[in-house]
Amino acid sequence: MMQISWIKRIGLVLGTVAVSGLLAAQARSNDKTAALYKQKCAVCHGANGKATAAGQKMGGHDFDSAEVKKLSDDELVSAIDKGVGKMPAYGKSLKPEQIKDLVAYIRSMAK
Repeated sequence: MMQISWIKRIGLVLGTVAVSGLLAAQARSNDKTAALYKQKCAVCHGANGKATAAGQKMGGHDFDSAEVKKLSDDELVSAIDKGVGKMPAYGKSLKPEQIKDLVAYIRSMAK
């Protein structure tokens, strides 16, 4: 009986360590995505997802606008990858997973 309890404790500790590691990796990923957003997107789309004056002149939208909210994730990926309107294409300078992370980051701003 004592051995089962010890095994459960080891499992609990290992599980806790694994979850902590995943959360830390996710936080680092979120930090990288925030930095990438600031570098590539914030000039036009603003630090908080509200289009700047420069962005509005180029046809940029607020991320909480109806136009952006109705777009699918695939449509947002395509817009970032290939560009749309006056927005440049970033497909050659960003990896697909970075674009996917940016879409998730944009969605979080629209809430």
